[in-house]
Amino acid sequence: MATRPGKRSNGGTEAARPGKRKGGGTKAARPGKRKGGGSDSGGEQEGVERRLEELLFGGEEELLERLQEEKGGRTLLDDDSSDSEVENEAKSGFHPAKKAVWEDEEDEADQTVDMTHRFRKNFQKSSTEKTLSMGQLQRRLKEQFQTAMGGTPAWAESKDKKKRKNKEDSDDESDEDADLLRKTGNFVSRSDALPKGLLEIKNCKSANCTRPSDAKLTTTQFHPGAQVILTAGIDQSISLFQVDGKTNPKIQSIYLERFPVYQARFSADGEQVIATGVRHKMFYIYDMMVGKLIPVYGVRGLEEKQVKKFEVSPDGLFLLIIGTSGYLHLLSMKTKEFVGCMKINGEAISATFSPDGSMIYTNSDEGEVYIWDVKSRKCLTRFDDEGCLKGTCIAVSRNGQYLACGSSSGIVNVYSRDACLHQTNPKPVKAIRNLVTTATSLVFNPTTEILAIASKTTDDAVKMIHIPSFTAFSNFPAIGQKFIHLAQEMDFSPRSGFFSIATNRGHALLYRVKHYADF
Repeated sequence: MATRPGKRSNGGTEAARPGKRKGGGTKAARPGKRKGGGSDSGGEQEGVERRLEELLFGGEEELLERLQEEKGGRTLLDDDSSDSEVENEAKSGFHPAKKAVWEDEEDEADQTVDMTHRFRKNFQKSSTEKTLSMGQLQRRLKEQFQTAMGGTPAWAESKDKKKRKNKEDSDDESDEDADLLRKTGNFVSRSDALPKGLLEIKNCKSANCTRPSDAKLTTTQFHPGAQVILTAGIDQSISLFQVDGKTNPKIQSIYLERFPVYQARFSADGEQVIATGVRHKMFYIYDMMVGKLIPVYGVRGLEEKQVKKFEVSPDGLFLLIIGTSGYLHLLSMKTKEFVGCMKINGEAISATFSPDGSMIYTNSDEGEVYIWDVKSRKCLTRFDDEGCLKGTCIAVSRNGQYLACGSSSGIVNVYSRDACLHQTNPKPVKAIRNLVTTATSLVFNPTTEILAIASKTTDDAVKMIHIPSFTAFSNFPAIGQKFIHLAQEMDFSPRSGFFSIATNRGHALLYRVKHYADF
C-alpha cells in the first residue's frame, strides 16, 4: 500500500495532524482525501492544488466555514486570549483592529537618537539638544507633520475618534470654537515665539542656481501652496524651481520674446502667472494647468500707456493696476475686464490688499496713505505718513495687525491697523531707522514675527526686524560680506521656512530660517 504523507511506513502510530481528533473516535474527512480504505495520490494532489487555488484566488468563505467547525464543543473563533496573534485575528473575522497611527512599538524602547545628524538638525529646538529619546523624536515628527497639514488629517484618525468628532460636530454646530477646530487646515500653524537678537538662518544655494540669469531679476515669489518659487527679470523669461535648499531643480522656463519682465505674480490659487513688461501696455497670463501663454493686448476702459505695477487680491477676485496720475484700476481676475478705478492726489507709488481682500492700502509721492473699500471703491480714510516726504513702498502683515510704510529717507513707519482706520492723525508704533538709503521693498513673514526691509540703491541694504520688539536681528546680513547686490524684491515661503532675495546680478538668493517648518 502506498505510504501516505504523515504516516510511518513501519506500521507505527500516526502523528496527530491538525483537524484530526486524538483517541479512538472516527476521523473527520479531510478536504482533498477520499473516504475509504484506498488511496488516490492523483486525487490527493488535485485536492491540494484546489485548496491552494481557493486560498490564492478566492474561497475565503469556505475557509471561514471550515474554521468555524466544531472542535470538542468549541470553535477556532472561540479560543481564549492566550491564543496566538493569528488566531486572535481570526476571531474578528480576519479583520484585526487597526492601531493608532501615531503609536509605535519602538516608542517604549529606551533608545536615544543622535540629533546632531544633518537629517535631524531641523528637529532640534536648541543647540544644546544633542540626543533625544525615540519617543521624543516621534512627538517632534508628529508636531511637524501636523504643522504642515494644518492639523491631524482625517485618514490619521481612528474610527472611534471620527465617530465622536462627527457626533460633536452635529450636536454643536453653532459653537464657533468647534467650527474653528474643524477648519484648522485652512490656517497657517504658528510656531513658538521667535526670540529677538540672533536669527537662526542659513545661506543655501540660489533658488535659480540650475538656471542662473545674466541680467537683473525683478521678481522672486514663492507659490502659495506648492514647494515652488517663481523668478523673472530683464532676461525676458519666467522660471519655476522646486525648492529643497540643496539643488533647487528647475521645473520650467518660459521665454517672452522682446518682453523684459517688470513684475510677475502667482494668482491667488497658484494656477496662473501674471507678468507685465518694462515698457508695454500689454501683459501676459501663463496658465500652468494647460501650459498656455495668453497675451492680453488691451483692456477696454483701461487708459494707460504702460502697465507695470500691479497686485493680486488674496481672495483671487481682482487684479489691481497702479497707473499714472494717481489712478488705481481694478480688473476682474476671471475675465480680465475693467471693473472700476480710484484716484488719489499726486502719484500712486505702491499699493497692497488687506489679507481678506476687502481693502486697498496706497501711498503717494506726497507722503500720504489712502485706505479704500474694494466693493464700493470709496476712500475710507487718509492720513499723512509721519515724517515722510515721499512714499516708496507699503506692506500689510498677514494677520492684518500692522501696516508698514517706506519712505525716500529710508525710514519705515509701522502702524497699528486700528489706529489707521479710526484716528485722523495716527502715530506709528515704531519708526525703523536701520536703512540709510531709500526703502524700496517691504515684506512681512506669514507669522507676523519678521519684517524684512530693503533698499535697492546699495549693496547689503537688507534688514530683518523682529516683531513685536521691532529690533533688528544683528547677524543678518553677515558683517563684512558683500553678498547681497542691490536687492530688488523679497519674499517668505508660506510657512516662513525659506526667505528669498532677487538681486540685480540675476541671483535669487535663498536662506533657510531654521526656527520654522521647512517650507
